[in-house]
Amino acid sequence: MANVEKISVAVTTQQAAVMREAVETGEYATTSEIVREAVRDWLAKRELRQEDLRRLQQLWDEGKASGRPEPLDFDALRKEARQRLKDAAPNGR
Repeated sequence: MANVEKISVAVTTQQAAVMREAVETGEYATTSEIVREAVRDWLAKRELRQEDLRRLQQLWDEGKASGRPEPLDFDALRKEARQRLKDAAPNGR
C-alpha cells in the first residue's frame, strides 16, 4: 500500500472490541482496514452533503433572482392541489 501515513485515533472501548472481533472473525484483515473503510464512507457522505449544499445554494439563488414575492392565495392553492389529487386518483375519488 503506497503513501500510507500513520495517525492515532481514539475510539471507545466498545468500538475497539467490535473492531477486534471483526478482525478475529475474518470480516476484516486488520483494524486499520476498518478505519480506512470508515474514512471512505465518511468522505462519500461528506461529498453528498457538499452536493446538497451546492444545490440548496443554487435553489436559493434562483429564488432570489425570480423577483419580489407576491401574496399567495392558500385557499386557491389548496383547492388546486385537491383537484390534482382527485384527477390523479385511479378511480377519480
